[in-house]
Amino acid sequence: MKTKIFKISMLFLAATALVFTSCSSDDNDPAPPPVQATCDDGIQNGDETGVDCGGSCTACPTPTTVLTGSINEDTELDASETYVLQGSLSVEAGATLTIPAGTTITAEVESGEETSTYIVVQKGGMIDIQGTASNPVILTSANGQPGDWGGLVIAGDATTTEGVDAEAEVGGIIYGGTNDADNSGSIDYLIINYAGAQINSESQYNGLTLYAVGSGTTISNVAILNGTDDGVEFFGGTVSASNFYLENNEDDAIDWTEGWNGTLTNAYVVHTAGFSTVVEADGANENPSLVNLTAVSTVGGTALQFKKESGATITGLSLSGYDTSVLMSDNGPLANVQIEGADANPNLSYVGAPTVDIELFGWVNSAIVIEESQLSGSLTTDLTLDPSVDYFLQGSFSVEAGATLTIPAGTRIVADVESGEETSTYIVVQKGGMIDIQGTAANPVVMTSSNEQPGDWGGLVIAGDATTTEGVDAEAEVGGIIYGGTNDADNSGSIDYLIINYAGAQINSESQYNGLTLYAVGSGTTISNVAILNGTDDGVEFFGGTVSASNFYLENNEDDAIDWTEGWNGTLTNAYVLHTAGFSTVVEADGANENPSLVNLTAVSTVGGTALQFKKESGATITGLSLSGYDTSVLMSDNGPLANVQIDGATADPAETYENVATVNINDFAWATGNAEAQSATLTGSLSTTLTLDPSITYFLNQSFSVEDGATLNIPAGTTIIADVEGGNETNTYIVVQKGGTINVQGTAANPVVMTSSNETPGDWGGLVIAGKATTTEGVDAEAEVGGIIYGGTEDDDNSGSIEYLIINYAGAQINSESQYNGLTLYAVGSGTTIDNVAILNGTDDGVEFFGGTVSASNFYLENNEDDAIDWTEGWNGTLTNAYVLHTAGFSTVVEADGANENPSLVNLTAVSTVGGTALQFKKESGATITGLSLTGYDTSVLMSDNGPLANVQIEGATADPAETYNAAATVDVAAFSWATN
Repeated sequence: MKTKIFKISMLFLAATALVFTSCSSDDNDPAPPPVQATCDDGIQNGDETGVDCGGSCTACPTPTTVLTGSINEDTELDASETYVLQGSLSVEAGATLTIPAGTTITAEVESGEETSTYIVVQKGGMIDIQGTASNPVILTSANGQPGDWGGLVIAGDATTTEGVDAEAEVGGIIYGGTNDADNSGSIDYLIINYAGAQINSESQYNGLTLYAVGSGTTISNVAILNGTDDGVEFFGGTVSASNFYLENNEDDAIDWTEGWNGTLTNAYVVHTAGFSTVVEADGANENPSLVNLTAVSTVGGTALQFKKESGATITGLSLSGYDTSVLMSDNGPLANVQIEGADANPNLSYVGAPTVDIELFGWVNSAIVIEESQLSGSLTTDLTLDPSVDYFLQGSFSVEAGATLTIPAGTRIVADVESGEETSTYIVVQKGGMIDIQGTAANPVVMTSSNEQPGDWGGLVIAGDATTTEGVDAEAEVGGIIYGGTNDADNSGSIDYLIINYAGAQINSESQYNGLTLYAVGSGTTISNVAILNGTDDGVEFFGGTVSASNFYLENNEDDAIDWTEGWNGTLTNAYVLHTAGFSTVVEADGANENPSLVNLTAVSTVGGTALQFKKESGATITGLSLSGYDTSVLMSDNGPLANVQIDGATADPAETYENVATVNINDFAWATGNAEAQSATLTGSLSTTLTLDPSITYFLNQSFSVEDGATLNIPAGTTIIADVEGGNETNTYIVVQKGGTINVQGTAANPVVMTSSNETPGDWGGLVIAGKATTTEGVDAEAEVGGIIYGGTEDDDNSGSIEYLIINYAGAQINSESQYNGLTLYAVGSGTTIDNVAILNGTDDGVEFFGGTVSASNFYLENNEDDAIDWTEGWNGTLTNAYVLHTAGFSTVVEADGANENPSLVNLTAVSTVGGTALQFKKESGATITGLSLTGYDTSVLMSDNGPLANVQIEGATADPAETYNAAATVDVAAFSWATN
């Protein structure tokens, strides 16, 4: 074996062989065997015509050269030799290392030596990598494990925010200067594998590390694979690069810092294993450019991450499979990142057709195969798509008669639409064709658009052979599609677990595509578990036909969620409609009435609007209807007979709100929504039966929600209710338990129930109101100052339910100049009601107010309620035990009592103020018995506003004395309310 060692200079070490021979004097001995050629002993022997491989030897070993130490003069490697890297190899200033096409350098690393094994081109040195597509240069490791070695490092003389002669985090490498045109050589067709050695817990080597490398350097056609840190990292500098393939580098594929301002053109990133990001940028923004960046992930993750003030200009971006597209980690300005000429938008996925052709990197010979495919034109034979492939829809794709398109679970089809091509971009299953969508809850089939804008494309259209009032072979308003026949049992295939997003392309002023359009589709077709989101026209529209469908989720389709015409007479079962943006209706029906059925239809609106609209003679039979938040429940636009619309067994009544408990659970569609916003429901209208909320759902309160006489509202631990209030609607937004109704708040210290507001501003909403049947000085069936609420009776032991561990925040909406809502308002609530562990915070009026009644309560925490923390009137005579009041902002009082004195009790009341003020205020004849009183920081302890008798107020067994400060030690420990304050 011949070995060359590069160390300071090139030395050749050869072995010297000693050959021992003997001869026999016995002439009768057999002839000795012929001498065999020995091709590495330095002697001419056997049939050699010269010494070893300098002669005729053909069994010559491949020379192995160890690379280590420093190169101080120009050196060219030999592609026919085997090179082993042991330790670091440093190309010094003034020297050039030339690596011809086909050369392989293998890092042979002992355990623990990974970080000292790398190739570095020092500042002033040069490297010339001369690979070709057929013979790339390869830098790899013998162990074949990520993180085996430190990769290739180049230090240049260009600018960096670290200044001149900065020192790198590894190897004491010096870099950086003032020569932005600095030339460190050239790289073409290079593969770097298994780099990323771990320096310490914060630092690793990269595959290719570029320290202040200048624009005179040329870098093209580089593949960096299987690193434990970044693929390529730019530390400042001005170098540009092109044609990069980056596969499964565990931290970032592309990283820069220190003000790099070059351009990277045509980069393809693949993530099929755990990783961090496609791009990570940090530090000052010198506005580098990325031109044509395509990244594909099969494992989710983050695509583009920018830290501090970093940014870039990116054109030709295509991301596929990432959970997060853009992340500004340090709240840097999104405007620093320009993508396709606009500020980066984290709400966009930037999914789209690849801008870099994977075939450009065929020379890498990666074992990972990334396929992409376009759908366009006509399908005349059966085709099964591949869920591992990204499909891009360009123009229309038509499944012709006799053909079947099968779409397995997890397949993604993206409409890649140029402006002006929206109406010609759709999928159509022609009459006689079939589609088989095989999604699952875990892996639905997704049809979406690259622009992610409503109206981007035409959705999915199916034409069948069933009956329609348009007759046989009718022509659709789009695409010249022919539909309709006489076979009501026609089968156009099956759909299960399908998401359609951003459809509804505008055809003309009168017509648009829908998400799912069904032309005369027959009952042999099965359609279930479909979500249609963000369309500019209808979610689903039935043009005649007999098909039935089930489990539909329809969110923010701008015209109608569900539409039918031409005599559809199937059934839609379990549909949930959500409107949180401008729209038309939940249902629009037009034309002849073939009496289709809707079974379990729940629709929620936060923006008002019309629910059910019927035109001409249309109608339906609807059971299980629940509407919430709509201005109009039923509208007969053309004076058609209301009797055509049967709702829950009776003729439709526009005077009814149909605000019933939801008949369809939104959680059934978590497979389609996949986000916290969609895991929500709206509370509004009236509850006439028993309803138990789901703590996994966020509930939005839109205007009032009334628990009626005989109804029960159960709120489990951990439930959150958010008052989502438009300006001007504050006083209309509250929860009320009517006289005879029941509420059970079932919070715990670990999981309290929370009632708050979306704006998080005091006075946002009206809080929780409970009306009971106990006595009040207002008599029987008194009317409250708000909402026409009726309260009061003769049942002092009346039971309105129970409250345990409840937080109420931001209540106190202003009714008029004299009246406001409170956090918790108790109208004639009886002693059978239990109220314990309640925190009321940041209200603009009182924390809790008792209007008569006999209810007792305990463990109240009241912080910064701007009028009174505790208020009573109308002869309340219960007991409040263990209350802690905190005032750190402007307010009125700890206690305000008014009216007749029924002598209620306060047991252990601790109040602390940092802003002075009055503690206990009594008006008219009111009074109380108070024990365990502790006041701190108040200017006035007791105020009798109307000269009522002080004897009505007994404190610690004696008549109240305004001259006393009552500043005893706290009788209630604020730590007991950590469940509400942490």
